[in-house]
Amino acid sequence: MAKRKRPRGPMGAGNPKGMMQQLQQLQQQMLEAQEQLAQETVSATAGGGVVEVTITGDQRCTAIKIAPELLEDGDAEMLQDMLISAFNTALEKSREMAEQRLGPLATGLSGLGLNL
Repeated sequence: MAKRKRPRGPMGAGNPKGMMQQLQQLQQQMLEAQEQLAQETVSATAGGGVVEVTITGDQRCTAIKIAPELLEDGDAEMLQDMLISAFNTALEKSREMAEQRLGPLATGLSGLGLNL
């Protein structure tokens, strides 16, 4: 009687050693993508550009710039509102950048039978 081959799933799922190698590769790619995100920045402005916030891809604020003419008026409440607006917009851009970089890696993991 001939021995029947077991059908393999996507990306070598029938081969535990192959699956482990692919998981290690994906893990390395994920680490590299996270390191790259920590180095990349996005910026957002508010109030027509008088306030600018810069955030890294791993959601760390690295800079806040305030145009000097804004401080002449002394309107602290307006400044606070603009900072919140710019900061939240920059955070959203940072999250989108992270999703673009890390999304394909999550797809690779689901291809190994790991539903994330």
